[in-house]
Amino acid sequence: MQIAAFGQRGTSLIEVMMAVLVFSIGMIGLAGLMVMASRSSHAAYLRTQVTFLASNMANRMSVNSTGVWDGSYNRSDYPLAVAGDHCDDGAACDAKALAAHDQKLWSSQLNTFLPNPKATIQCDGSKSLGIVPIDLNRRPPYGGNCKMTVSWSEQGIDDENHRGNVNQTFAWEFQP
Repeated sequence: MQIAAFGQRGTSLIEVMMAVLVFSIGMIGLAGLMVMASRSSHAAYLRTQVTFLASNMANRMSVNSTGVWDGSYNRSDYPLAVAGDHCDDGAACDAKALAAHDQKLWSSQLNTFLPNPKATIQCDGSKSLGIVPIDLNRRPPYGGNCKMTVSWSEQGIDDENHRGNVNQTFAWEFQP
């Protein structure tokens, strides 16, 4: 009788060890899934930020159509390292000063919300109605198209070491 009881205790220990092994493998898989979900969530967050920032600048540009018409927003070196402007002191701003103010704020937002941001804005007013300089203040809304691209670095999901960055680009063509 004691031999049978001894055999039963050994079998239970092996069963417990196998259960712990299966459970451990499941937990390792779950941990990997959590890491992947966290990365995917962060990538979705960055893409949401890019969409918000792009529409924010497009809305700013639609308010300052004179600045868009004269090319004040056209740049390929965003974010800018710009100093303060006089639009912050409550005084009235002309179109160029308002464009510089918008660029300063947008550059600050790009640097705050995106890793390694780079952006360009290029507006082509050649398809707009012919406006002579004297009629600039009485013109219709901007009739050309603007192209905006925003690039940022994102941690690669497929990278085995998970240390490499992948550059992502958001491109948008719009009419302010």
